[in-house]
Amino acid sequence: MDRFFTQLASRIASFSGSPTAFVAALGTVIVWGISGPLFGFSEVWQLVINTGTTIVTFLIIFLVQNSQNRDSAAMEAKLDELLRAVEEARADSSGSSTSRKQKLRTSALGWKRKTALKVKSRRRIMPWRDCFPGVRSSGLSDGGGGHLLSSS
Repeated sequence: MDRFFTQLASRIASFSGSPTAFVAALGTVIVWGISGPLFGFSEVWQLVINTGTTIVTFLIIFLVQNSQNRDSAAMEAKLDELLRAVEEARADSSGSSTSRKQKLRTSALGWKRKTALKVKSRRRIMPWRDCFPGVRSSGLSDGGGGHLLSSS
């Protein structure tokens, strides 16, 4: 059963992201829209498209999630193999999933801080009055060393 579902999920997820699926969905909506006058734009006519899209969306969510779970597991296995293969890899990079997630968060925060400091140190904040000499300052600060402008 699991193998059948995996194969089915792979095929449907692959198809649902194809141009053919998009054209089919677009065609369905166009046919539904054109058929509106035939059904007098009734509540049943509206219910058909609402129910159909809800059911399709509900089912596709599970299929795409299954596909993403498998892709994520494959990527994690590949990364683990790369970490084992590279001699310079830190020994503390492998371990339990929880500690790995925490280490990744800590590492990501460190990189964000380093990047923010680099960007901030490169940026030269120029007060508005220096950029626009003919415009007087309203006295309100923009938080960046300049002032908010008002027309003269």
